[in-house]
Amino acid sequence: MANGKCAVIGDRDSILLFQAVGIEVYPETDGERANQIMHRLARTGYAVIYVTETLYPLCGETIAEFASEPYPAIIPIPDALGSKGTGMKTLKANVEKAVGVDILNNS
Repeated sequence: MANGKCAVIGDRDSILLFQAVGIEVYPETDGERANQIMHRLARTGYAVIYVTETLYPLCGETIAEFASEPYPAIIPIPDALGSKGTGMKTLKANVEKAVGVDILNNS
């Protein structure tokens, strides 16, 4: 069961601000090490793990592994260079899966 803790994984410049609001930060840019961190956080009951959009695709296997589990929720966030659209694509896919229709289509 998740204990309500949150963490963020990504490059140092993108995640240090999260530390100021009490979220644990894990500076990392290597996909394999980020996967190891995610597994450790999941084993210790983290509810939410934020991952920068640059790192997110490098952790696809681990993210897929936890996709069917209630915890941890692994959420992509923009990095210091800006959004790559990964977060919105992930949100749209999850909403479409839950609702059965793409209600976020902006066209």
